[in-house]
Amino acid sequence: MGDILNQLPPEIQSHIKGITQSTGLPDNDESYEKIAQGWLDKKNIFEAQIAAQGMIEVEELAADDENGGVALTYSGSLILIGPIIEGFRKAAYNSIGMRKNVPDSMVQDQSKLADSIKIDAPIQFEAGPVKSTSSIFKIAICKNELEAIEQEEKISEVTVIMTNEFVDVNKALVPV
Repeated sequence: MGDILNQLPPEIQSHIKGITQSTGLPDNDESYEKIAQGWLDKKNIFEAQIAAQGMIEVEELAADDENGGVALTYSGSLILIGPIIEGFRKAAYNSIGMRKNVPDSMVQDQSKLADSIKIDAPIQFEAGPVKSTSSIFKIAICKNELEAIEQEEKISEVTVIMTNEFVDVNKALVPV
């Protein structure tokens, strides 16, 4: 195994090996290293943008918590979870972009979580852009002093920034 893959937590290493074939890359160490480098770059982007936006990392976002946030999956996908407004959340799923077996991006304005969002568990939607995601590596939420509309704007903005940067990472790994 390669140096980059070995830097990642064991659960991420295992997940990367499991999704590599769905990217169209050969199922070998060189491909694992490419996907691992991309995942590490995305993790760094996520952490930098969360810090720049003044968001805070949490272990859990309860289904009934009115705050919104953004989550990074084991696959390197981004999940936007808007604050609760009139009983619903805006939710968006942005895949790693290289996988052929999941949609690149899906949004649903009237989403509901089936359960709380927790680290090391998938997000389950009662109604949402997808039924469930891969397990969650990190969750960041807006600080409580922001109104729901301000949270939704901040979360949307940070998700757009990260998604664009993630696309650049993907292009560098697997030129089209």
